[in-house]
Amino acid sequence: MNDSPAPTILDLPIGSDAEGTRVEFDSLGNVDVPADHYWGAQTQRSLEHFDIGDDRMTVEVYRAYGYVKMAAAIVNRKAGRLPAWKANLIERACDEVIAGSLDAEFPLYVWQTGSGTQSNMNVNEVVSNRCIQLMGGTLGSQDPVHPNDHVNMGQSSNDTFPTTMHLAAYTLITQQTLPALPRLRDALRQKADVWSDVVKIGRTHLEDATPLTVGQEWSGYAAAIDEAAAELEHVTDALLAVAMGGTAVGTGLNAPEGFGADVTAELATLTGFAIEPAPNPFTAQGTLDRMVRAHGGLKGVAVTLFKIANDLRWLGSGPRTGLMELTLPSNEPGSSIMPGKVNPTQAEAMLMVCVQVMGSDVAVQMAGAEGNFELNTFRPVIIDNALHSARILADMSDHLRKFLVEGAQLNKEQLRANVERSVMTVTALSPLIGYNNAAKIAHEAMAKNSTLKQAALDNGVDEATFDRVVDPLRLTRPGTADVSPGA
Repeated sequence: MNDSPAPTILDLPIGSDAEGTRVEFDSLGNVDVPADHYWGAQTQRSLEHFDIGDDRMTVEVYRAYGYVKMAAAIVNRKAGRLPAWKANLIERACDEVIAGSLDAEFPLYVWQTGSGTQSNMNVNEVVSNRCIQLMGGTLGSQDPVHPNDHVNMGQSSNDTFPTTMHLAAYTLITQQTLPALPRLRDALRQKADVWSDVVKIGRTHLEDATPLTVGQEWSGYAAAIDEAAAELEHVTDALLAVAMGGTAVGTGLNAPEGFGADVTAELATLTGFAIEPAPNPFTAQGTLDRMVRAHGGLKGVAVTLFKIANDLRWLGSGPRTGLMELTLPSNEPGSSIMPGKVNPTQAEAMLMVCVQVMGSDVAVQMAGAEGNFELNTFRPVIIDNALHSARILADMSDHLRKFLVEGAQLNKEQLRANVERSVMTVTALSPLIGYNNAAKIAHEAMAKNSTLKQAALDNGVDEATFDRVVDPLRLTRPGTADVSPGA
């Protein structure tokens, strides 16, 4: 095959001035397609039969597909199955796919065949026609670069689409979601350091508890993000094992021996990712368990961020009748009727994003469970949800950081007043006077609306002992306080 002479390749820009329609064909017959686009008959059939809603298959899928098609072309060229000029032409068109220059040529809806065949053929047709254009040929002729015989050589939708899913999800999560989380963590940690000695009253069961510092509280937020991000990174790394080479059912029928491993190696070279063949091709095509677990990592991040954002909006509630511990940035007016009102909108947006991701995880779980026999046919809905979740978590993490966390301030007067009025600091007296006596003092302080100190003195606690033991800052660091009986 490599002996065929290389034809002249034209240097033509992307696009066409053609108007109306042209006739394309597939195994079912002729189809009219828009003359100014590169897609062919199978793409057009999908557009007509699956024009459902407004949900289009995201461009990240097609750009990842560009890498898969390029890697396959390189392997087929090196093995002599494709003439060098033809493989190079396919690689050139794939470069344009990867760069996003052909994004407008991928119009298909998420709601399509569950294997992703129509998206695979969309890529095959676009690459084929772009190659034909660069040779001065007739679009739709499928000659001399055929969408199936050449662009799809040695491949099936059943192994290329899950490979593309893994590559697209891994790319988005590692380049957007995972980098955004440490940025948010660092902002929280910086606040924790600044507020390390600011005492506040803790809350358990939504009721007053013993003291801690604001820094300690916020250090918990930062560490929670670290743990969630570590788990997300772990399950995302598992996406580097891909189904490439299994073709229709995992056996590799119609693919040369070693084709999957060779394409996978080229993918690793092209992307810089440590991509490798899946340990078992039948698992890789019959299930999408790794995608399910990866989205589970995104859901775990959402659970963590929900808790943090919910705490922040409650701590900032007010300005006169809420908890009033935080003063949140005034990013925009909060009401069309109440002048001067400012709302915790970034926290609310984060909560909505997290709810969306949690809901998406249910869809991903159900779709992942629907792997029947040798093929999961719920692939499009899984990758659409995974990429959407990864993207909105990344964006929202940066927004919460920039527009809420970095500008948040403490209401130290409110914190100080809460500490002074707290009765749960009586806990520190328990080792000295016993649980029952301490409980009596707490109940008396609440019943008489007096300070804890006054109730303690009224019940025989020595003032010097009270001042030494019930020191709010020292109570946040128990190892530094002497509260042993008889001290």
